[in-house]
Amino acid sequence: MRPTRLEKPSVNRNDWKTIRALLPYLWEFKTRVALALSLLVMAKLASVAVPLVLKEIVDALDQPHSMLVLPVLLVVGYGVLRLCSTLFGEIRDAIFAKVTQRAIRRVAIRVFGHLHALSLRFHLERQTGGVSRDIERGSRGISFLLNFMLFNILPTLFEIGLVAAILLSMYDIWFSVIIFTTLVAYIALTLIITEWRMIFRRTMNDMDSKANTRAIDSLLNYETVKYFGNESWEAKRYDEHMQKWEIAAVRNQTSLAALNAGQSAIIALGMTLLMLLASDGVIKGSMSLGDLVLVNAFMLQLYMPLHFLGFVYREIKHSLADMEKMFALLTENEEIKDKSGATDLILGDAVVRFESVNFSYESNRQILFNLSFDIPAGHNIAVVGHSGSGKSTLSRLLFRFYDVTGGRILINNQDIRDITQKSLRAAIGIVPQDTILFNNSIYYNIAYGRPDASCEEIFEAAKSAHIHNFIENLPDKYETTVGERGLKLSGGEKQRVAIARAILKKPEILIFDEATSALDSKSEKAIQEELKRIASNRTTLTIAHRLSTIADADQILVLDKGSIIERGTHRELLVAKGFYAHMWELQQQEEQSRLQLVDDIEDNPDTMVGVE
Repeated sequence: MRPTRLEKPSVNRNDWKTIRALLPYLWEFKTRVALALSLLVMAKLASVAVPLVLKEIVDALDQPHSMLVLPVLLVVGYGVLRLCSTLFGEIRDAIFAKVTQRAIRRVAIRVFGHLHALSLRFHLERQTGGVSRDIERGSRGISFLLNFMLFNILPTLFEIGLVAAILLSMYDIWFSVIIFTTLVAYIALTLIITEWRMIFRRTMNDMDSKANTRAIDSLLNYETVKYFGNESWEAKRYDEHMQKWEIAAVRNQTSLAALNAGQSAIIALGMTLLMLLASDGVIKGSMSLGDLVLVNAFMLQLYMPLHFLGFVYREIKHSLADMEKMFALLTENEEIKDKSGATDLILGDAVVRFESVNFSYESNRQILFNLSFDIPAGHNIAVVGHSGSGKSTLSRLLFRFYDVTGGRILINNQDIRDITQKSLRAAIGIVPQDTILFNNSIYYNIAYGRPDASCEEIFEAAKSAHIHNFIENLPDKYETTVGERGLKLSGGEKQRVAIARAILKKPEILIFDEATSALDSKSEKAIQEELKRIASNRTTLTIAHRLSTIADADQILVLDKGSIIERGTHRELLVAKGFYAHMWELQQQEEQSRLQLVDDIEDNPDTMVGVE
């Protein structure tokens, strides 16, 4: 395990930039914001007036007994002002609630949409657990920031100004000097120590995100962990970040205790000096008992929110730190964007052309080299080759998950970089090699191909994929939940769901990326016939490893190290006795060996006990 030390995260977003990013969401409800601020001012005016009325009540009661008269109006006014200071605040919160919740919703949707707009490259490198935790913390931070910055910092400063003005106008200047000095000392201490403490908060956030990433990654790969008995190893990896989080959390809490103690000392000193000054004024006769009560009430009224202001400032800084990574997600560059003025794809009979295509995932790792081929309308072009030859990259480029680094891809003579991504992907259906399903029902996962499809259409698609009978025999039928990533289904069952989903979409262009790789031979033959049926009259790109599945393709391309080394029909390639013919021979030998094993088991079942 690496030695623990605090690491300052690389993200250090400017706080004012984060605050400015929230202003448009406030402007959307400018009437509500203005009304809430008006109620805020009224609540503070009522709050500041309470000690003034209390002074009058005390002075009225500080009379010889014979002159004493109950100041009913003053007492009633005192109660009304107390009520108003609270009531206006509650009404303000109710009015502003929609502003806060709408801002959270808007930002969350914006981040969610932006994440889907980012390229496949970003999603292959992202850490899902960390990203989800960043968004969760950021959303909470928005609520705290909007409420406390508007309704605690601003009103507290407003109240401090009012109180200082009243004391300056009514009493000796030393009252204002003491208050002002106390405020400056308090604020200076809070700012300096809080800024220093932010490294602990940011480290906590960073370690929390990384630990969550490790946890989710480990849980998603639960079976792999069990296969290799690596539970303790996973716990150790998880604890690497939790240990750093613990150190940062302890330092965060101890520094907070030191800050609170310093703030309390400054406030206590200021209050003591003010009370000494006021008491001296009463003794000398320059101030009445009501004045003493007024100064004391103002001190309590001023220093309690001031003490809370220190807490609010710290929490706002924490909220800004929590929001940093969420807003940083919005700055991630959208690698694949629609061009300005991009038009929808005009289909008709779809003709696909790869024209001198070069492509690199990284600058030092080129995958495709000067690749050119056509897929005529209604034809099936198959691509074969060893793993890593670049077969699946073709489907990613056709879907425009990446842009080519050289050459171009055309559909009906339209460069796919000039058309909208939405219209492009609406025209293409795919059955991928690795089928990942949503943790929802089978019905939902099939309907995902076309969410507005009718039940009958979904059932028909399932029948075409030869999975309808299997679903009907399940206890919950189509409402059966498939589990995380579809792990409750076998590989073959998941692939049939993917086939049904593609059938339901009814695309003009089809991509089969080793679409039957997870099926047994009997199921493969049945599905293969159905795939041929749905591919008829559709432009089809078939990526295959098992050559028997593409023997009837209109043309077969053989890829090796990103280049086409052979092309032709199945028969032509066999006659050529090249790379394809060699692959075919090897696979035929493997098939013969498998069939021989099956025959041996059927002829001599007793000798094969224990063989699965």
